[in-house]
Amino acid sequence: MKAMHLSMRDPRSYRWSGKAKESTRRGEKTMDKRRDRPNILLIMTDQQAERMRKSRGYPLDTMPFLDALAGQGVQFTNAYTANPTCMPARVSLFTGRYSSCHQVRCNTSDLAAFYSKDLLDVLKEAGYRTALCGKNHSHRRSEAFDFCRQNTHWGSSDPKRENQGRQSFDRFLRALENGVSMEPSPGGVEAQLPYRNVSDALEFIDSADPRPFFLWLSFAEPHNPYQVPTPYFNLFPPDSLPVPTPPCAGKGMRFSWLRAQWETLYGKERCDAVIRRCRSNYLGMLRLIDDQIRRLMDEMEKRGLQNDTIVIFLSDHGDFAGEYGLVRKGADLPEALVRIPMIWKGPGIEAKGDYEGCFANIVDVLPTLCEALRVSVPAGVQGRSLWSVLTGRRGAGKPESIAYSEAGYGGDYWSDEDELPPVCRGVHKEGAFDCLNSITQSGQVRMVRKGQWKLQYDMKAQGHLYDLGTDPFEEHDLWRDPTCEKKKCELLEVLAQKCLQLTDTLPVPPDRFAVKHFVPNDGKGGSAE
Repeated sequence: MKAMHLSMRDPRSYRWSGKAKESTRRGEKTMDKRRDRPNILLIMTDQQAERMRKSRGYPLDTMPFLDALAGQGVQFTNAYTANPTCMPARVSLFTGRYSSCHQVRCNTSDLAAFYSKDLLDVLKEAGYRTALCGKNHSHRRSEAFDFCRQNTHWGSSDPKRENQGRQSFDRFLRALENGVSMEPSPGGVEAQLPYRNVSDALEFIDSADPRPFFLWLSFAEPHNPYQVPTPYFNLFPPDSLPVPTPPCAGKGMRFSWLRAQWETLYGKERCDAVIRRCRSNYLGMLRLIDDQIRRLMDEMEKRGLQNDTIVIFLSDHGDFAGEYGLVRKGADLPEALVRIPMIWKGPGIEAKGDYEGCFANIVDVLPTLCEALRVSVPAGVQGRSLWSVLTGRRGAGKPESIAYSEAGYGGDYWSDEDELPPVCRGVHKEGAFDCLNSITQSGQVRMVRKGQWKLQYDMKAQGHLYDLGTDPFEEHDLWRDPTCEKKKCELLEVLAQKCLQLTDTLPVPPDRFAVKHFVPNDGKGGSAE
């Protein structure tokens, strides 16, 4: 067998120059193309705040259909993203690896993706036909899918396919840039991208093919630009929304600096009113998405697919959505950004509803599907299978007993004393402010959560400590509280241990070195409860 190396012909990913012999269970075919394998429907939203649904304690009923769907399967109430940034999180989803190892640590570094095999590789080898309908923003190109209808936040990637009404709506999105619409969006519901995504998904489902399918239905919403049409505009009026967490004065420099950017952009007097409109549009878009998920599931039931399809619903990361006087993302690792919705439903999965017994992470999707399909987990995968939790049967391993997330591409934080480099000039033009790519992800920060306690630590030895049981919105930092010193030291040790456990096993040559799979000692971990 040949050694592993970085392929110079394919700089986007780590590849084997020779494939290792994969172990199989007795009677198992890892390349099995039998039709009895379930279809897989992966529904992803972009930047969805986990708390903003009634089933999660929010006062407003934003996504009633999704809440009902969660009761028919398993809803992980302690699910986290690997990185609260779009592309790093999506690469983590597909590779089962954290951004510090797959190397995609910002939104434009997809060529750096480093892995052995990803979810698409696994599914194609297992005999699946694959489709993407919606936003990509991963390390994979459109040609990697058997069927691809792609869009960005600003419209279709193939405008010639769209009618004049939809082309006009896409021009509206491009003019809006990253901003917020203070009026109902033109074009009605059928011009909206989620409606078009579901129509494309149904076209793929109806295409004749005996193979099972994997469909990645990837909504670009509720991510900014914050817009929504009638009847969803003012469905949740700005002046009647629940009062958000107070402004960020006590959250540290990164929060106050980010708030200052919004005030520079919109003006101090106008800023809060604009953010209320952002919240209103955001909640209205959640209901629009919910209605489109209902539409898709109704159509799948008409086709008799409801009992033959594993349905996964999740988001890549969260959104401040008005909490702390902020919107979008870009500061630290608060629960508002790192917590994600995660729901599983389908054949073999028990109807447990809310499940609080472990932590789940976006990196767990790949190993979970590998166990469900009885295929080998690729080398270098760092997530854990959730299949035993989903099915109630003994599985390949235990779920995670701590939550972990990371962010940043290195360097130091930008502050008011710094003159921004040329790449950042023009960011304070309305609609163009970049809350993420060019400014706020400089630096490095990591977090762990064990039980109800959460610790965040950065490259400057600055830390935060929160008791989420009594302080779910992280308003009271206990880092310097002498009565919490023991808990702080305990979590610092947990964080150090987790970082060591995530030492990448790639690219160790398997023909010369034997890597034993590491299973953390869960006896020291504690539960998510």
